[in-house]
Amino acid sequence: MAKIARLETFSTEFLAFVRVTCDDGSFGWGQTSTYNADITAQVFHRQIAPWALGADPMDIPSLIAKIERREHKYPGTYRCRAMAGLDTALWDWRGRAEEKPVVALLGGTPGPLRAYASSMRRDITPEAESERLKRLVGEQGFDAVKFRIGAECGADVDEWPGRTEAIIPHMARAMGAGIDLLVDANSGFTVPRAIEIGRKLQDHGIQHYEEPVPYWELEQTAEVAAAVDIDVTGGEQDWDMATWRRMIALKAVDIVQPDIMYVGGLHRSLEVARMAAAAGLTCTPHAANLSLVTLCTMHMLKALPNAGKYLELSIEGDDYYPWQRGLFQNDPFRVEAGRVTISDAPGWGVEINPNWLSNATHQETKAEGFRPSAYQALYQKL
Repeated sequence: MAKIARLETFSTEFLAFVRVTCDDGSFGWGQTSTYNADITAQVFHRQIAPWALGADPMDIPSLIAKIERREHKYPGTYRCRAMAGLDTALWDWRGRAEEKPVVALLGGTPGPLRAYASSMRRDITPEAESERLKRLVGEQGFDAVKFRIGAECGADVDEWPGRTEAIIPHMARAMGAGIDLLVDANSGFTVPRAIEIGRKLQDHGIQHYEEPVPYWELEQTAEVAAAVDIDVTGGEQDWDMATWRRMIALKAVDIVQPDIMYVGGLHRSLEVARMAAAAGLTCTPHAANLSLVTLCTMHMLKALPNAGKYLELSIEGDDYYPWQRGLFQNDPFRVEAGRVTISDAPGWGVEINPNWLSNATHQETKAEGFRPSAYQALYQKL
């Protein structure tokens, strides 16, 4: 039986890939959450990797539970961000070992998956936003789009005065019938303002209202959800299972949005999805950039019995996220007819670009006496 023998990170400030290697030379690729990833890599080698050495790579639930117990004094977001790197690498390892895509390991099937075009921008006029989204609808066939309202954690101060009131009716008119509209407020409003805006969104046929008030104030979110008919969504920032249980018990949201890399990996994301399903709630995970988070989400979403209608797919390119450039040897995010395609290749179905790896900071934790395979020897100088 294979045992985990070596754990590596390849990190920049923005992103850290994780490679898990077993004593038989088999391996898998994962990723920690984005941003401050160089700090997360240090947490990974200090608090995650030592507990994983010698473990059975197949038993992901037991290993995650062990790390949570051993590191119980550090239950915060950095531990979960680092743990996501181990978890996602082990799912890739298992897929490669069994020669199956992760979606198949979860009981789903590869193939097309509906996506919505997700705009990250607020520094854009309603006219410019609608023009670029209409262009993407025409070129790539999207039938759902998301745009931003309010200002991030804005306490009712808009990105500029009147933008929210202007962009809601404009987008409804400009996009026309047949296009689902979603909005993200990024914790931008107080409760009275959030309810006012929620009713305006309803009047214009918008279906999804994300983080209307400060996300950490669950009672406030529940108050908004109870006052409007539109689906209130949230959870992307949350990592603590107790918070998830309270969120669901309070009926604070209609749709849960765990982020695989923030919450601590695929295993914990599936726990959230199962809790939501038991309460009759839909799960539409958060995936805000074109790194492994979106690819992992594709596999998860296509296997969930309570999956939402679509995958979040960022439309922001390398000009907005320059750190996204050149991550993979192939492009897993190509859109046709508003769908992305999950391949039937093993694991996550991608290989990390060696050129990217060669420019990242490499760190490792390994078992005593571990010797890399011939494959691994190729990476010794990275």
